[in-house]
Amino acid sequence: VGYGPLPANCLEQSRKRTLFVQVRMIIEIIVSLSEHQNIIRKRALAMLCPSSEGKLPTSSGPDIRSVSPVARLLLSFTAVQNQMLREEKMFNRRRLMLAGVGSVAGAVAARTSLAANSIPPGPSLPPRDWSAANPTVPYPDANVQVLDPRFKKYIAGTTLLRRVWTGAEWTEGPVWFGDMHCVIFSDIPNNRLLRYDTMSGDTTEFRSPSNFTNGNTRDRQGRLVSCEHAARRVTRTEYDGKITVLTDNYQGKKLNSPNGVVVKSDNSIWFTDPSYGTAGDHEGHREPSELPHNVYRIDGKTTQMTVVAADFDQPNGLCFSPDEKKLYITDTGRGKDGVSPSLIRVYDVTDDGKLINGTLFHDFSDTKGGLSDDIRCDEDGNIWSAGGWAPDPMFNGVAVLAPNGDIIGRIVLPETAANLCFGGHDHNRLFICASTSLYAVDVNTRGVEL
Repeated sequence: VGYGPLPANCLEQSRKRTLFVQVRMIIEIIVSLSEHQNIIRKRALAMLCPSSEGKLPTSSGPDIRSVSPVARLLLSFTAVQNQMLREEKMFNRRRLMLAGVGSVAGAVAARTSLAANSIPPGPSLPPRDWSAANPTVPYPDANVQVLDPRFKKYIAGTTLLRRVWTGAEWTEGPVWFGDMHCVIFSDIPNNRLLRYDTMSGDTTEFRSPSNFTNGNTRDRQGRLVSCEHAARRVTRTEYDGKITVLTDNYQGKKLNSPNGVVVKSDNSIWFTDPSYGTAGDHEGHREPSELPHNVYRIDGKTTQMTVVAADFDQPNGLCFSPDEKKLYITDTGRGKDGVSPSLIRVYDVTDDGKLINGTLFHDFSDTKGGLSDDIRCDEDGNIWSAGGWAPDPMFNGVAVLAPNGDIIGRIVLPETAANLCFGGHDHNRLFICASTSLYAVDVNTRGVEL
């Protein structure tokens, strides 16, 4: 980069500046030897110019021309030093005032950002053999971490986080079937649904091919509801095994690739429609999009389909609060700028099925690329978020957020997590789909979804 020609007197200025620095160092040494700076300065002048008798040159005093060149230089730089000291004092006063104002503003900003995106540090982890069915790990499990005292009561102390099965390419969409004592989940790239039997510990194929099914849930009648990437549709599996198409288009245009789905108590079906299944051939088929990336609702009585949110980049997971008055939705896209953080938004749900008062619940900007994939809510209104993708491997797993958006705890996994569900007899066993595996751990709370 060019800076233009040097000034003609550049070298002369440089020499003067060097001399200034040297003389200033001499002055600082002299001043440091005594608290009486004026006395020392007069003595220095007397030594350098005996005719001055220690008096500073004034209009009525010794002729300044009688002072030696070194003394003149010393006096001039002493004056400069005094001016700099005065300016420094003024600057320090201004800096102190600004610091006072900034501390107030910073405290407000800190409180805002703490609830919005701050993840407290957690303890380091000891080595662990995840392949062992019954690993030797001391209680409480170090991978279940308390980041805030509010999370402590949710730890079931005498339990271990276990990898109950591995062998997939990318697991997703777990849903608990208590009447079959099993978890059904997706292995999207391998185009199959799997079933983990909690009684036998066996994992078998439930459906293959599955049309690259992603998210799954159950409706209020206990039937399986699935989001199919390849067929670009939402389906329901009937009691006899037949498949009913709930929707595959909006206003005559094909859906993108339905991703996450949840069913409300009024039988309405809510789902997200990003483009992960049509963006490539790994989790679906590469095809052009015909619709924006919306969030939809299918009415439980009329089956009319409406757009409830249209301002997401890549809407992904969603869940209701325990009273169903709030809906949480994750966005795993990067926005139009390509760098926006993953986030979770929360909306108020009206009686007629609309979303209003959308606000930021939590963003993950401090993870430097980490994201919240799918989410579930427990009986106390905490949000359990599966995620990863951050440079810090401690973010891989599940982050637990209090109702105000603070991250209060986490479950650290050796793989990137995608989705999760509550299951077990009392709905207090957390099943987590993470990359190639399925994990499980008991917690001291209950999930709200079926």
